[in-house]
Amino acid sequence: MANLLIIESGGKVKKLKSILGAGWTVKASMGHVRELADDGEDSLGFDLDGSHIHCRYVPRSSQAKKILSELRGAIRQADRIYLGTDPDREGETIGWHLTQALRLKNPLRVTYTEITKAAVDRAIAHPKSLDSNLVAAGRARDCLDKLVGYKGSRLVWRLNNGCKSMGRVQSATLHLLVKREQEILAFKPQDYWVVWVEYQEGFKAVYAGRTYPQTTQRRNSRDKNKTQPDDAGEETPVSEGTRVLSQEDADQLVAIARTHAHYVVTVEGKTVKQSPPAAFITSTLQQSAGAKLKLNPEVTMKIAQSLYEAGHITYMRTDSVALSPEFCQAAKQWLLHHDPDNVPARVAAHRSKSGAQEAHEAIRPTHVERTPEQLSVQLTRDEAKLYDLIWNRAIATQCCQAELSKTRIITQSGDVFWEARGQVLLVPGYTRYWHNIAADSQLPRVQPGQPLTLDNAGADKKQTQPPPRYSEPKLVQVMERSGIGRPSTYAPTIKTLKARNYVQLSKGKLQPTQLGMELDAFLTQVLPDLIQPEFTAKMESDLDAIASGKLDWECYLTGWNRDYFAPALNSAFSQVPEIASQTQSTPKGESKRRPRTELTDYSCPKCQHRMTKVFSTSKKLKADHFLSCDNREGGCGAVMFWNAKAGEYELPRSERPVAAKPAKPANLTEYACPKCGKPLELYEYEKEGQAKKMLRCANPKSRQGKCKNVAYFWTKRGTFWSPKLGEVKK
Repeated sequence: MANLLIIESGGKVKKLKSILGAGWTVKASMGHVRELADDGEDSLGFDLDGSHIHCRYVPRSSQAKKILSELRGAIRQADRIYLGTDPDREGETIGWHLTQALRLKNPLRVTYTEITKAAVDRAIAHPKSLDSNLVAAGRARDCLDKLVGYKGSRLVWRLNNGCKSMGRVQSATLHLLVKREQEILAFKPQDYWVVWVEYQEGFKAVYAGRTYPQTTQRRNSRDKNKTQPDDAGEETPVSEGTRVLSQEDADQLVAIARTHAHYVVTVEGKTVKQSPPAAFITSTLQQSAGAKLKLNPEVTMKIAQSLYEAGHITYMRTDSVALSPEFCQAAKQWLLHHDPDNVPARVAAHRSKSGAQEAHEAIRPTHVERTPEQLSVQLTRDEAKLYDLIWNRAIATQCCQAELSKTRIITQSGDVFWEARGQVLLVPGYTRYWHNIAADSQLPRVQPGQPLTLDNAGADKKQTQPPPRYSEPKLVQVMERSGIGRPSTYAPTIKTLKARNYVQLSKGKLQPTQLGMELDAFLTQVLPDLIQPEFTAKMESDLDAIASGKLDWECYLTGWNRDYFAPALNSAFSQVPEIASQTQSTPKGESKRRPRTELTDYSCPKCQHRMTKVFSTSKKLKADHFLSCDNREGGCGAVMFWNAKAGEYELPRSERPVAAKPAKPANLTEYACPKCGKPLELYEYEKEGQAKKMLRCANPKSRQGKCKNVAYFWTKRGTFWSPKLGEVKK
């Protein structure tokens, strides 16, 4: 019996063939094979009809057509068809598209989160059906993103400043960056002084006020375990004590320190425990790879994909921190053999965020015995570094807590108090594998009441700093915490913002460009809700509700468009002429950079006004410019793009007039439809490069209803035959 397994990525084929062995054929769809057509209103490829959505799908590319043809050939040779697309919402949707495009009947759905023999064999032994709820959520996301992207982009074109697109996740993420930039631009630095003393006993203390500093509040162990260092690499600021706001006060404090005796008031010491961090999910992997390896999210995911396809790690698009019992047991055995003192009586528990797909695992090595040292000879330099992060993080989750000794010394001179803090790592625990604790800062042993000898005293003048711009890892963290997007969208969203020239990298941080600032200012005025993180997060929650079967996707999307998006978009279009004619504000410190324009003799095909040539450096354009209608009063705003092959300017496809296709006369025959009595027509078509012909009911309306199954196919015997009705009869 021949079995066919259809997967997504060609990189997995060889590995899966070696696992499955003889009797199996493994073929790859190379990702998506179909997409929404670029037809209909605004080229959406679907129609909103009441509470229903009618989608029209087409092959994604010429390569996709070729792949579908090859898959059809493989299907004819197979007895059983298995769909092994990726174990997430997108993978389920790709499986549905394959089922529809290849006309598969009840294909067997298999999922695995690691490409190992045990996991694949287990999946094959327990096949299931496609999850219709996940498919609905995937289709809803596709339609929602195209609805917002295509209709919204037509809106931003009218700005005539080079903006090419907006998007549901893209624009909300841009708004986060612009808000931070606005905070930076509005920030007014203030001078302050850090006053300090140094003692010959071997430590330094900072000014802590004129009243005795309160004892540090002791958090309970549960709260302490929740506090973890930042995966995005932002360090906890060092305590500077109580800030002094004038030079005069700072000088007075230094004088007191130099003229009064110093002694120890109290010494506080405590031992605290810190639990290991959770295993990697997509966002924390991107954050740590950015902070430790200087990899951007897109590169991180490409490397992780290659490690997954080679069978070294589990699936890399996940938002669950759960680890399988099998891995936990294997990790415990490894630790018992190699680091027996680091095996806890109870492993630290971690909870995934609300809405995470708990059926998935966190990102971990597939075999704990494959240490980074062993695999380094098989991997590229970047693969080895990323695998090292993943392996060590996963092992750390199964280790003991780290124990730290924290010390706080309060000293006094006159009526002024000074404070010193120290920290020493007593028991390394998990930090042997994942070190995320600040370096030791050991204080000497002193006793309350002990006099101290002042070595030096001074005051350092400083300035308050504006909030920092986001690095790419930090933006991923902010997106996740704000509920914007999902694991598969973080890296593509940041890539799109850079490609559209809405943001740029400045000293390793993301900075909105003038174009990005203008676009966000425009959207803030005309579509303020759509770019708010809370609004986008609510939409993600709605998609999750669809995925869990709590919400009908067609009713949701049609209702969202009817109640919010269509009215909001109409209102936005009505505001464009007024906004575009206003002088747009320029951020502090930046010069005005409007695109160069030039009046032409071309007439607008919509309103006949003269069009303006707008020069642009966008890589999406086939030329260095496009044409824009200047009819502000009429609110036309048409744009035209250069078609080099045709040698002329064209409107966007969605705005071109569609020529009516002449109806092809029906080729009626002498045979009657067995269902309605109307004549059967001869219908000729092409399938897989071969000419075919069939008889069907000549009534188009009946063909969609009671005559749907009336179809007689031409056979090699020279007759028309139906699998349900037999040979055609007069």
